Amino acid sequence: MIPLRNLREAQLELTFSFDLMRHAFLRWLLPSCFGTLVCMFAIPCQAQQVDSMYGPLPVFEFHSGFWVNLHHFLYHEARVRMGAKDARNSSTKTSGGSLKAAPGSGVTLTPAEQKTWDDAIAYYAANYAGKDLLINIDLILLKNQLEDFEDCDEVTGRKRSRCDAGLPGKIGPILDSVAPIYRAHWWSDQDRANRRWVLRVAPLVREQGVGLSERLADIYQTRWPKEKIRVDVCAFANSAGAYTTLDPLRVTIASSDSRNQGPQALEVLFHEASHGIATPVEDAISRECKQRSKPIPRDLWHALIIYTTGEVLRPVFKDSPAQNGGGDVPPAQAPQPNVVPDALKDILTQRGWEQYHLLLVLYWQPYLDGSVSFDDAIAHLVSAA
Repeated sequence: MIPLRNLREAQLELTFSFDLMRHAFLRWLLPSCFGTLVCMFAIPCQAQQVDSMYGPLPVFEFHSGFWVNLHHFLYHEARVRMGAKDARNSSTKTSGGSLKAAPGSGVTLTPAEQKTWDDAIAYYAANYAGKDLLINIDLILLKNQLEDFEDCDEVTGRKRSRCDAGLPGKIGPILDSVAPIYRAHWWSDQDRANRRWVLRVAPLVREQGVGLSERLADIYQTRWPKEKIRVDVCAFANSAGAYTTLDPLRVTIASSDSRNQGPQALEVLFHEASHGIATPVEDAISRECKQRSKPIPRDLWHALIIYTTGEVLRPVFKDSPAQNGGGDVPPAQAPQPNVVPDALKDILTQRGWEQYHLLLVLYWQPYLDGSVSFDDAIAHLVSAA
């Protein structure tokens, strides 16, 4: 490996093009200084791994990527327009007109920009907005590809062959066409908000991340991934405000969502990450139901994950001050035992899982307290569900 000092000398002495120089740096940079040097040599649209003022963080690897943010923003706006169209068709009053900006941003586009932007929104409305980001394989693959090419200023490879993301159909050219518009009007503010969100959650991740991950892995009778879990922080995600895709395990979380702020940010991170490690719970429920010739209770395992994360984080919220922009604020109020926290109550109500809470308190909580075995807890849950 060529020493970094020699690379700096080479920068002054050689006449390499900007692209070759940048490629060489990305290949040779040491991980510890990767984020800083990328910021020095990156193209304006880029946003690599987000480093907090607290240094490298355990468990999670945070990103604020240009392309995946643009993708979720277009998806969000397409769904908003579809909703407005449906409302108009049902004679419900709406604000009228097409969206020219993110809510409250006050951005106005030129006629040429507006047409290009509208064409992109129309494409998303026709091809993606009616599909679920969490389960649609095309959207999952598209998201992963855009995340992997976050260090490129294009995704079609027209300027640089290494930046050909291999996207299907027309989506590559469409994203390239609206990238300058997004970069000019929205990206700076959204990227700044994403990084601010990471800064706020970083202290708790640094202090509690390892312990929480080990505790959850122990509960689910598995191992936490050795590699840090990638978390893509975006201005918009799905309707739930965050979602997780598998193989590879990646979390997408909306920095602007009110449900992801304050201490709840930590709960959302570990709840989402648990989707990738709680397979033993899902398998145990399925196995127990098969033995009893009983249908698998819909989403019981998901409600269990949410409940478990809240219980594991309860002492953290009680003993640790919540961080807000790097400054200390009074400790977050910990929910009382066996009482549904407001956030959990909303989730259970929205998803029709109210009946699961009592079962989890009666049959899963004893396992969390160490008074019954994993198998017994699952057996009692399935029997009562």
